[in-house]
Formats: sequence, C-alpha cells, structure tokens
Amino acid sequence: RPACHAARVTALAWAVAALGAIALSGLAALVLRGRRHSAQLEKLLQAADDNLEQLQRQFERFVPADVVERLTHTGDAFAPERRRVTMLFADLRGFTALCDRLDPAVTVSVLNDYFGHMTRAITHHHGHVTEFVGDGLLALFGAMEPNPWQARDAVLAALEMRAELARYNAGLREKGLPELRLGIGIHGGEVVAGVIGTAGLSKFSVIGDSVNVASRVEGLTRNYEVDLLITEDIRRMLDDRFRLRPMAPAMVKGKDEPIQTYH
Repeated sequence: RPACHAARVTALAWAVAALGAIALSGLAALVLRGRRHSAQLEKLLQAADDNLEQLQRQFERFVPADVVERLTHTGDAFAPERRRVTMLFADLRGFTALCDRLDPAVTVSVLNDYFGHMTRAITHHHGHVTEFVGDGLLALFGAMEPNPWQARDAVLAALEMRAELARYNAGLREKGLPELRLGIGIHGGEVVAGVIGTAGLSKFSVIGDSVNVASRVEGLTRNYEVDLLITEDIRRMLDDRFRLRPMAPAMVKGKDEPIQTYH
C-alpha cells in the first residue's frame, strides 16, 4: 500500500506539473500573441500619425499653418465675427511683362522664391498670408487672434519685406535675371472674418470696406512711385520711431472723400 500510495502521489505530481506546463505554455502563447498584436497596433498607429502629419504639411501649403493647427487640434471652425484687422496688400510691378520674356519654369521659380521671402517676413511679425493672387498677396494681422499691436506689426513686416526683396534682387542679379519691384498698401478697420467658400473649396478670409481700401492704397503706390503706403488709420497707431512722409490726398474707387496716405 505505501508503494501504491507513493506511485499515486508521483502520478498526481506529474499530472499537476503537466497541467502547469500546459497552462504556462498557453499563457506564454497569449502573451506573445498580445505583444505581436500590440506591436502591429503600434505600427498602424504610427503609420496613421505619419499620414496625418504629412497631410497637415500638405494642407499647410494651401492654408495658413495657424488655421490648420487650430482646426486639427481644437476643431474650431472659426465662427464668423466682426473684429479689428490690419490688411497688407503687396503686388509686383511689371511682372506680367516679365513673364513674357522668361522661360515658364524660371518665372514660376522666381515667383515662388519671392513669395517664400515675403511670407517669412510677414509671419516673423505675427501676420498670416491668406492668399496669393497672381503675383500679389494678402496678409492679415489680428484676424485670427486679438492683436493690439497689429498696425505696428504690419508696418514692421512691410519694412522687412522691403529689406528681403533687396537681398533677393541681389541674388537675381548674380544669376543674370531682372530685379523685382514691389508695391505695398496697408490699411486697418473693422471687417467680418471667417471661413468663406463652399464645402468643396473654402478659405479663411475677411470681408468689408476696409479690405477694398487697403487694395486701393496698394494701387496708389504706382501713382506716387513709392513702394510702401499706409493710411491715416494706421498712422494714428504708430509711434515716433517711424519716419513718415505725407502724400497728397487721393480719391480711390468706392470712396466719396479723398484718403490721406503716408510713405
């Protein structure tokens, strides 16, 4: 009997050990499977994150980066509202005629590089380029967030644009390419700001009489043969660090009274 009892105990021990081994093996398989699944899930999440980042970078080519950041992270759709905004219009002089003389690839390259220099100057002073129209651009200051220094920022951006263009023209001369001439008009006022367009095509922009005035002021730079004009509205918001030269009051389309500008 002792021998039989010992055999039974031994057999039971082997059975328990066998069951334990099976259980451990199953658990190990589950852990391994879980790790593989986790690794696969991590790869999928990383791929999705990379795709989203790439999509955001591509989107930023067509929409200001701050708009993309705000939409993708907060879901804020920029509810339309009235706010004080400073508008900067910039346009190249004689670039259309220049296009007829240059190879199309060279024309696009020169224009894209020019826009790159101008955009950096604008964003350096808290502005946002909202659109390119031909060889012109529109930049907004104070449109996406309140900015009590928006007029000063816009003028500082314009002065930096002037300096950037001088450096860019030096490089064009070295390549045997014609230099570019720039005209900038700055005006501020109350506008309606928001996302404008259709479900298929929309943009963040501003609407109002002040926008039209800013565009007209940029056009006056041709009449006065200067590169930068601001309105009385902007002048009142600047300090004594800026040297201003008053120009003769001029009539512009859409206004009953002449407007005062300063170079």
